[in-house]
Amino acid sequence: MTRFATVGLLTACAVGGVLLALLASPWWWAAAGPCLVVALTGVHDLAQKRHSVLRNYPVLGHLRFLMEKVRPELQQYFVERNYDGRPYDRDTRSIVYERAKGVDAEEPFGSERDMQERGYEFLVPSMAPVDVADEPPRVRVGGPDCTEPYDMALLNVSAMSFGSLSSNAVLALNTGAARGGFAHDTGEGGLSGHHLESGGDLVWEIGTGYFGCRTRDGDFDERQFAGKAAHPSVRCVSLKLSQGAKPGIGGVLPGAKVNAEIASVRGVPEGETVISPPYHRVFSTPRELVRFLARLRELAHGKPVGFKLCPGSRTQFLAVCKAMTAEGITPDFIVVDGAEGGTGAAPLEFADHLGMPLTEGLFTVHSALTGAGLRDRIRVGASGKVATGSDIVKRLALGADYTNAARAMMFAVGCIQAQRCHTNHCPTGVTTQDPRRARALDVVDKAARVTRYQQATVHSALQIMAAMGVRSTAELGPRLLRRREDDGRFRSYAELYEWLSPGELLAAPPESWAADWKAASPDTFAVG
Repeated sequence: MTRFATVGLLTACAVGGVLLALLASPWWWAAAGPCLVVALTGVHDLAQKRHSVLRNYPVLGHLRFLMEKVRPELQQYFVERNYDGRPYDRDTRSIVYERAKGVDAEEPFGSERDMQERGYEFLVPSMAPVDVADEPPRVRVGGPDCTEPYDMALLNVSAMSFGSLSSNAVLALNTGAARGGFAHDTGEGGLSGHHLESGGDLVWEIGTGYFGCRTRDGDFDERQFAGKAAHPSVRCVSLKLSQGAKPGIGGVLPGAKVNAEIASVRGVPEGETVISPPYHRVFSTPRELVRFLARLRELAHGKPVGFKLCPGSRTQFLAVCKAMTAEGITPDFIVVDGAEGGTGAAPLEFADHLGMPLTEGLFTVHSALTGAGLRDRIRVGASGKVATGSDIVKRLALGADYTNAARAMMFAVGCIQAQRCHTNHCPTGVTTQDPRRARALDVVDKAARVTRYQQATVHSALQIMAAMGVRSTAELGPRLLRRREDDGRFRSYAELYEWLSPGELLAAPPESWAADWKAASPDTFAVG
C-alpha cells in the first residue's frame, strides 16, 4: 500500500509546487517540474495494463527495465533463474516472452550454444522438406471404455492450482485456452469459478488431498466428484500420483494464501497451511489403482480419465501395466512429468535428486506400454520444461502424443521468476492471493498473450516438422533425434535406447527388461 501512497504524495507535492510557482514565485518550478514528471509517470504506471510490475511498483518498476537495457547479465540474475535457484535458459525465456507479445522470435548472428558439448542434441532436417501444415493436428484422447473422447492440442496449459496462482492468473490462462482451443489443467487445488468463467476446456486434476471432492476427514467424496465432473467445461480427469519437481512428497500451500475463497474451493480451514498427503488413501496396489481409475471414469460420465506421474522405478510402472492387463482396465491417457519440471515450492534435494528426467521417463512409459501391448489404447502426454516448438517435436519423437507447459505459460501471463511464490508477495500478481497485487495482472492483456504464445509455439513445431520432411506426428520417431556422446559421435535415440515392439514383454522380454518384468506384480508397488 505504501507504494501507492507514494504516488499520491508525489502528486500532492506536484500540485502544491505548481500552485506555489503560479502564485508565489516562478523559482518553485525547479521543484514542481520533477515532482510533476514523476507523479504523472506513477499515475500512468498504475493505469496501464501491459506491465504488471509497473502496476504494482509504479515509478520504481522502471529500474528493472533500465537494468535490462544497461546490463543484460543483471536481467539474467534477477529474472531468469529457476524456482530452485538454478539458471534457466535465457534464449528459451526470451522466445516465450516474444511470442506472447506477438514479436518475431528470430534472432541474428546464429546460435550461442556450444555445439561441441557432450549431450548436444539436434533434430534431423530433410533434403526434401515439405509444406507446413495448414492446421495443427489434434490428438484423440479416449480409449475403448471412454464415451466422451476429447481432441487434445499439441501444447496445453500444465497443472497449476488456484491458490498457488492468483484468481487473475487462472482466469487469464483459461481465457487464453478458450480462445486458442487448447486444454487447461486445473492443478490439484480444486475446481474454482475462475476455471469455469471463460468456458475453456479443463483437465480436472485430482491429487492426494482430493481438493474440491473431499470429505471432512480428507477422503474421496464420490458425490462431490460426480457433480463437478459433469460440468461441460471438464473434458478430462487426471489423477496425480506424483509431480516432477517433487515426486514422493505432497504439495504445500502456506496459510497466508488460504483465504476464504480458496478454503471453500479446497474444502479446508481458512488461514491454515494446507499440506497434501504424499500418497492416496483410496488405493495401495497397482490393481486397486486401475480399478479406481475405472470408477472415476464411471463417475465422470465416460469422460477420459488418466493419471500423471514422475517415473522412478521401471519395475513399479511395469506392475501397473500388469494390473491393466489383469483387470482389463486402461486409463485413457498418462502424463509423464519430468524431474526437471518446475514448481513454486519444493525442497531443493527433491528437485535435484528424485525422479527420472523427461527423456528417460517418456522412454520408460512409452516402451513399457508398447511392450505390454497397451500403447494403442493410451495417449501419452509430456510435461517438464516444454517451452518451444523444438521441445514439442523432441517429445513427440520420443513417444509423447502431446505436451503440456506450466512455466512457459506463467511467463506468458507475466511471471518474471522473482522467486517470491511462497511469500504471497509476487511482484507481478501471478502467484499471490493479495488482491492489491493480483489486480496488476490484467486478464484481457495476459489472456491474449497466452493464446499468442501457444499458437506461435505450435506453428513453430509444425515448421520444424516440415523442415524434417514430416507431414504428420505419426512419422516422428527416435531415429530423427540425435545426441553427441562421449566419443564425439552422434547417435540417434533409436540407437541409444532399447525400444520395445508391440507385445514383446508378453511374448519374450529382452534381457535388459526381463528382470524388471519378472519382479513386477500387479498386487504391490514394491520395487523388487
